[in-house]
Amino acid sequence: MRRLLSVLFLLLLLGAGGTVLKAWLDFKNPGPLVTQTDVVIPHGDYLSTIRTLQQAGVLHSGFWTEKLCLAAVLLTRKDGQLHAAELHFPAFVSMQDALHIVRHGRPVLHKLTIPEGLTAHQIQALLQSAPFLEGDAPLPPEGSVMPETYGYLRNTDRKALLDRTQTAMTKAVLTVWNKRAPISEIPDEQTFVTLASLVEKETALPAERPLVARVFINRLQQGMKLQTDPTVIYALTNGAPPLGRSLTHTDLQVSSPYNTYMVTGLPPGPICSPGLSSLEAVAHPADGPMLYFVANGQGGHSFATSLTEHNKNVQVFRQKKQAEHAQTPQH
Repeated sequence: MRRLLSVLFLLLLLGAGGTVLKAWLDFKNPGPLVTQTDVVIPHGDYLSTIRTLQQAGVLHSGFWTEKLCLAAVLLTRKDGQLHAAELHFPAFVSMQDALHIVRHGRPVLHKLTIPEGLTAHQIQALLQSAPFLEGDAPLPPEGSVMPETYGYLRNTDRKALLDRTQTAMTKAVLTVWNKRAPISEIPDEQTFVTLASLVEKETALPAERPLVARVFINRLQQGMKLQTDPTVIYALTNGAPPLGRSLTHTDLQVSSPYNTYMVTGLPPGPICSPGLSSLEAVAHPADGPMLYFVANGQGGHSFATSLTEHNKNVQVFRQKKQAEHAQTPQH
């Protein structure tokens, strides 16, 4: 920058004051970019970078701007090399600041959020439809992906991003597993993730997850069937399309190792990717003899220790649903 100032000052002394002043103002003043934008700077020489910025509206078009910017790049080479990347430029960024961004700006990070409770097929579809990624997304093993938000650069390989999500899950499971309260019914990490996936599907309320985990653990300890609807849905869909309807009595009798109404114990594997809250719930379940739970009509569940108490909760829930239906205008 000092060299640039020296050259401009020298030109001023030599009588090129008007031109030098214009050059200085064009270098320092706000540029033509009306709204902030991301620009992909491809590999190439200085001129190709400058023309990319002109085409994106970061710099003014025309021969004068091109040559002025080229001179500025050459005179400030000690400030750093121009980089090829997708970069963010604020509105009305000056030529001076634009060159600083091309030299020192961080590449744009795109974001992909993988919600808790998605199946492997849903995660594959989410990756496949995510923008600015390359290649095809393979189908991951069920329960192997950590639900969270991931940042990625443009043209990242989908499989590489999937690998990151699986590495994150492996680390999370290991961390929570090593700090768990040991339970004989959960002998290994695969069983641990499987039970967490059932908890994930049964409630969206973090405060309820340790209670749901306790119900399932109590049932496992007493040799009772888990009888959880999400396993039946998984048995019917294999985690691919949503069921799109309510379960029927016939559905509950489908022959599948995932149907916990028909088989005792846990299904052979996870039915979704559980989040950290569900993993923690299984690692540290609530205390108590609860064996049953049913929706309470208010977004949560009512828990019971006996079938008699559970049937009362079921009746209360049905009465609420009937009352809501009666109050709904009929068309």
